[in-house]
Amino acid sequence: MTTTDLRSSILPTYGRYDLTLVRGEGSRVWDDAGTCYLDCIAGIAVIALGHCNPVVKAAAEAQLAKLWHVSNLYWTEPMLQLAQKLSDRFGGAGAQVFYCNSGAEGTEAALKYARKATGKPGFVAIESSFHGRTFGALSVTGQPAKRAAFEPGLPGASFVELNDTDALAQAVGPDTGAIILEPIQGEGGVNPVEQQFIEAARELATARGALLLFDEVQTGVGRTGTFFAWEHHGVKPDALWLAKGLANGLPIGCLLVANEAARGFEPGDHASTFGGNPVAAAAACAVVDAIDDALLAHVRAMGHRFTSGLRAIPGISNVRGRGLMLACDVEQPAGNVVVAAMAKGLLLGTAGSGSLRLTPPLTISADEVDEAIRLLGEAVA
Repeated sequence: MTTTDLRSSILPTYGRYDLTLVRGEGSRVWDDAGTCYLDCIAGIAVIALGHCNPVVKAAAEAQLAKLWHVSNLYWTEPMLQLAQKLSDRFGGAGAQVFYCNSGAEGTEAALKYARKATGKPGFVAIESSFHGRTFGALSVTGQPAKRAAFEPGLPGASFVELNDTDALAQAVGPDTGAIILEPIQGEGGVNPVEQQFIEAARELATARGALLLFDEVQTGVGRTGTFFAWEHHGVKPDALWLAKGLANGLPIGCLLVANEAARGFEPGDHASTFGGNPVAAAAACAVVDAIDDALLAHVRAMGHRFTSGLRAIPGISNVRGRGLMLACDVEQPAGNVVVAAMAKGLLLGTAGSGSLRLTPPLTISADEVDEAIRLLGEAVA
């Protein structure tokens, strides 16, 4: 049987393209017919250091040769090492870590933590946000079309428009346990938070005894040119969660809770069988070590190069984002442009019906950026 014959065995939860990928290296992937593509979506901001990165691969293989899984009844060296690396990156008094396997699981952990720590049931989230597909995560996702088929969801969630400081002040009340933000909305359109809004969220959370929670699943791990996106604003959350790029494609997620934040979890409150898996944690250690000042400077430089090139393409407008988390508007359906670009050997994503999303590997070269801009220009012509 061919791979096409086998497709009926998969539940139809994704609108997949007619493309089967079999190999990757750096910023490129190949399909089962041998065609090469420049990958500027990178697993939706997951392949931070490029496909089959040799350093990450070596770390995972070394751990595979020693220990795969022991459960969270015991400690392992990779989980401890990664926790310390992430705590150091968080800065200040550092942070404590809860490990899971995905961004949605990170959201769930954060929601439970906030309710336990504050004793308050309410969540204030943002319109057009995206936090995952599980019930709790979906309940604080500000996209009604995604929630409608599965309602009622988690009670206590309310929504305000991004960057509407007055609406946020009105929404945060005595029952609010957490304010939930993406520093840059990802799936909702690559919409950046404004400085005034994020500062207001910090002030309101502190004044009302709520936690300020940042979903850095897509913005974290160097994607915007700093390790965490909150560093651009100088506004530190009480907790944040990571996933996507943390292990360069191996499944891992984590919740980071600031050491100075209100205490929440105790033994028995939350768990994840595979959370902190030694192989994924070892790979994540290699990723965190690789995201140094030089790579972050490269991300910022390539982001500027992409932005300048995109703005020069006729038919493209409203270029936005930060670092290598970018989007732009097009005059035709974005899905049509993605298909046209694919035919030319360029993989892109969408961020709404009229917007393209670009989240290439952080290691993409200047020549590859120029190639992507050229191919995209041909696709929109």
